[in-house]
Amino acid sequence: MQLTISSQFDGGNIELINAENPNNIQVKIENDSNSDFLQWFYFRLQGAIDTPCVIHIMNAGDAAYPDGWENYQARASYDRIDWFTVPTSFDGSKLTISLTPEYSSLYIAYFAPFSYEQHLDLIQFAQQSNICTAESLGLTTQGRPIDFLKTGQGEGKKKLWVIARQHPGETMAEWFMQGFIERILDSTDAVSIKLLEKANLYLVPNMNIDGSILGNLRVNAKGINYNREWANPSIENSPEVYYVKEKMKEIGMDFNLDVHGDEGLAYVFISGIEGIPSYDAKLKNLTNLFMNNWKSINPDMQDKFGYPKNEPGEANLMICTKNLAEEFKCFAQTLEMPFKQNDNIPDEIFGWSPDRSIKLGASLVSNLLSIVDEL
Repeated sequence: MQLTISSQFDGGNIELINAENPNNIQVKIENDSNSDFLQWFYFRLQGAIDTPCVIHIMNAGDAAYPDGWENYQARASYDRIDWFTVPTSFDGSKLTISLTPEYSSLYIAYFAPFSYEQHLDLIQFAQQSNICTAESLGLTTQGRPIDFLKTGQGEGKKKLWVIARQHPGETMAEWFMQGFIERILDSTDAVSIKLLEKANLYLVPNMNIDGSILGNLRVNAKGINYNREWANPSIENSPEVYYVKEKMKEIGMDFNLDVHGDEGLAYVFISGIEGIPSYDAKLKNLTNLFMNNWKSINPDMQDKFGYPKNEPGEANLMICTKNLAEEFKCFAQTLEMPFKQNDNIPDEIFGWSPDRSIKLGASLVSNLLSIVDEL
């Protein structure tokens, strides 16, 4: 049986260099579209059943975040449903993955993918709820609909936004959205019912559809990093940011959570708005309340490890969370989840996983209920 490597599918990314010897398979990650970023990989290995394989990603040292390879384990799956970790090492130059496939076809990825078909299924699931509507806000640069969900009914309520996956390779962000959406639409969940009595929710499960399909880590089809576009988005270069922000202006905002993944840190954490010009005692108290409540609701959340806080007045207002908090004078946060383990509560088989991301998303419902009256 011939050994083959392929990535010509939704989200796929790899370039084959040599696969003649299963003990020395050589591949390289392709750059993001029109960009120097590279880190996301997703490919299929066929024809190596019961054969020990050693796969070298030869250009891993050129990745956007090479520290992301330290103590990192690649994910593999036979059915593209259950993703497990496989032995992985980094020598400063190449990333080496070692495994013996149990079946003739195996998928290997940087993290468990969330495909466009899964995204469409999530939108179709949500719109079937009698408290949720789905619409397209516009088109991406490649002509795909920008999906938007509104959950809740009635006027005069708090306006809560959750957006995800501005960086398309951070697939855990859309797994998070799946967990959040499934719970908020559960008509038997008392927490969701009470939250929707107080608030309407506005959701964008995937802010970068084109980049997701193209197998990019960080940018859209034109090479634009969306999380640096919020001060001046354009229909030409960043239509998702443009149309979503126009919708935010139309509706208003009391809260926004921007959901991401972090390559380097092996923890779940939030990044705040301490450096925006309008940061005050109310926002500081909300930040503490939001964090402390979430830690008590879901111990995957922690605040010992994370990004340094901006000094007063030094926030980059091109970044989503900081831009929206300042422009709408509201409470906003960025959530980061790991590509590695959550070192506080490690799972040696699955690492940080879709299931953990889903459960973290579901736990946001309880946290929002705990702070909604303070917004």
